[in-house]
Amino acid sequence: MITHFSTTLHQEDETARFAQILAKHITKGLVFLIGDLGAGKTTLTRYWLQALGHRGTVKSPTYTLVEPYMLADRHVYHFDLYRLQDPYELELMGIRDYLQQSNSLLLVEWPSKGEGVLPEPDYILRLTAENETRQLELSGADVVIEQVKAAWHAY
Repeated sequence: MITHFSTTLHQEDETARFAQILAKHITKGLVFLIGDLGAGKTTLTRYWLQALGHRGTVKSPTYTLVEPYMLADRHVYHFDLYRLQDPYELELMGIRDYLQQSNSLLLVEWPSKGEGVLPEPDYILRLTAENETRQLELSGADVVIEQVKAAWHAY
C-alpha cells in the first residue's frame, strides 16, 4: 500500500536532519527526486549520502548522468537525467545493470526524462521551493513512510 507524508523544511539544517532520517529508513531501492531547478534535490541528496557514510564531495551528475558512491555496505547511484535527450540513452549506459543490484540505492533526479525505460519507483520524493522554505512530499511503502513520519515528528 502506498502512503504519503509531507512537511515543510524551513532551513538547510532541517534538510540535513530529514536526510539523516531518510538514510535510516530508505537504504535501498529506486527513488525518484522530483522538483524544479533550485528546489533542493541535489542538496538533499548530498546530505543523504553523507548520512549514509559518504565522506568527500558530492558532485551533481548533470553532465555525467550518474555518480557512483561505493559505501561500506551498499552502492548508491545518483542520477541526474536533466540533459538526457532520449530515454533510450539509459539503455546505452546500462541502466538495467544498476537496477538489478539488490542492495543498491538509486536516486534519480528528473526521472520524467527516462519515462518508458525506468520502472516504477519504490519511493517518490517531491520538492517545491517556496521563498526560503521547501515543501517536501514523500510517497512509497506505507510502513517505511510511517517510520519516516514518526522519526520526523520526534525531531
